[in-house]
Amino acid sequence: MLKLNSNLASLADNLLSADCIKFGEFTLKSGLTSPIYIDLRRIISHPKLLAEVAQAYLPIVSSLQFSRLAGLPYAAIPIATAISLAGDYPMIYPRKEAKSYGTKAEIEGEYHAGETAVIIDDLATTGGSKFEAIEKLTGVGLIVKDVVVLIDRQSGAKESLAQAGFNLHAVLTIGQLLEYWESTGKVARDEIEATRKFLER
Repeated sequence: MLKLNSNLASLADNLLSADCIKFGEFTLKSGLTSPIYIDLRRIISHPKLLAEVAQAYLPIVSSLQFSRLAGLPYAAIPIATAISLAGDYPMIYPRKEAKSYGTKAEIEGEYHAGETAVIIDDLATTGGSKFEAIEKLTGVGLIVKDVVVLIDRQSGAKESLAQAGFNLHAVLTIGQLLEYWESTGKVARDEIEATRKFLER
């Protein structure tokens, strides 16, 4: 049986109680009906949880070599900001759309070509949005090697990033969370089973 350390166990419980992870019936962007819905944008309404999330990233982030954190819009910008404050790391972020006025910046914040940026995001599914961000960051001369997320949904992102030469690091995987909630009885077994079946497809 999987044992999460006490910090990660507390984080798993708090994500559940803040409704950042819900079980039921949800229609996904793809049109599929999912028994689980992960909404990490809710973290910003819970300051203590946001601070806890930032602390959970630090052991991974502090083991990497980089000059700047690059938070991905929109969900990960507050998370990257909290990590930046907790670890005293300079931060930048790629815009979803370049400004049509002023500096017309595609990347906000101070950076220099040749520096390494570590990408911070909330969730990894297939890896698609990560490649868009990598392209913007490398397009201005930054180097990207690592992507760090809170939860890896284990839907192919790690493999597709690895194939392109990038490392995906996750604080938690969906598999670890399900195993933990099953062992503690925090989530009904039939909901756990339905989620496992859905994720195996």
